[in-house]
Amino acid sequence: MNKISANRQKKEKIVQKLTDKIQKANSLVFTNYQGMTHKQLEELKKRLKEVDAEFSVTKNTLLKLALKSSEFGVLSSEKEDPALQNPTATLFVYDDVIAPLKQIAKTLKLLGLPTIKFGIIDNQALTGEQVLRIASLPSREVLISQLAQTLKSPIYRFHRALSWNMNKFVMTLSAVQQNKS
Repeated sequence: MNKISANRQKKEKIVQKLTDKIQKANSLVFTNYQGMTHKQLEELKKRLKEVDAEFSVTKNTLLKLALKSSEFGVLSSEKEDPALQNPTATLFVYDDVIAPLKQIAKTLKLLGLPTIKFGIIDNQALTGEQVLRIASLPSREVLISQLAQTLKSPIYRFHRALSWNMNKFVMTLSAVQQNKS
């Protein structure tokens, strides 16, 4: 009886830790890691930690319990049950979504693993294909610089148009001065 109680307490702690991670995360991606070696998993975890994300392997039953008690209520039982059948590793994204997804996509391209089951981004359930499409977007910094360049472009062109007329006027005056001398 005491062993059952200790085992239950251990599982409750795991569910609580998972619930805390889920509540801290702004996005979740569920993958099937089956076929990856321990070394490959550890390398992926290390690269994901560098981009403020966490890759965690847990039992599906404990993950389901943590999801039910979290704010990610988009998962209905019909949606989560088939998706959480096989071994599941969860990607907890705490900041920028694109950088961790790029790491997963890079690993997927190199190894063919892990396969993406589905994801929850901005409180919307997405298929694995949709998650991979998001991974193909440029990073946040690149998008911001592209936006800044787009906003700067009309101003720069306006400046060039105004300065061209002044430059043309100065060149005309210089030519007139040279002709007179």
